[in-house]
Amino acid sequence: MKNLFRRAPQPHSMKYVALGRAGLKVSPLCLGAMSFGSPNWQPWTISESASRAIIRRALEVGINFFDTADVYSSGLSEEILGRALRE
Repeated sequence: MKNLFRRAPQPHSMKYVALGRAGLKVSPLCLGAMSFGSPNWQPWTISESASRAIIRRALEVGINFFDTADVYSSGLSEEILGRALRE
């Protein structure tokens, strides 16, 4: 999985779509954050550092639409995503 996100950042050409009628434009691709968190929740979850690499790459290619829920890793997924987006 390491090499999947190693390409050099390039200007993205993401085309955005309207989300409902509010005027909000989002990427047509959504990054799901269910796997971000702690193996104490599920054994297949990934660490914060691995999650951040995925989030960083998603932002580089123009993804601005994220799926998260407070039940993913007992809320840790949202915390990881929030910290990564804040930085």
